[in-house]
Amino acid sequence: QVQLVESGGGLVQAGGSLRLSCAASGRTFSYDAMGWFRQAPGKEREFVAAIAWSGGTFYADSVKGRFTISRDNAKNTLYLQMNSLKPEDTAVYYCAADRTVRALPSLRSLNYDYWGQGTQVTVSS
Repeated sequence: QVQLVESGGGLVQAGGSLRLSCAASGRTFSYDAMGWFRQAPGKEREFVAAIAWSGGTFYADSVKGRFTISRDNAKNTLYLQMNSLKPEDTAVYYCAADRTVRALPSLRSLNYDYWGQGTQVTVSS
């Protein structure tokens, strides 16, 4: 059974940091592109960051320079280091895996095959 399990969310003040983790199991994700998406109340799910199997990274403009995506293929784990957090970063954060081999990681949630249950991140002002 394929599973993605996020952890590390919580409540933090503006300017603070959090590190999200996503533990994958059930298959090898080493050759999958992995991504983080988020969804705030009343809004559509949006792309945050993605990392190719080779390690290339891509970010939404809103988080560029503040968030860092990384992966440890030996541990089948994806990370998202979030610094300088803002109230507008408040959302449920989801990790996802795309098993289709692409030239570049997709920014579209529809292209991701596996999803975690999400972890809440709340940034207070």
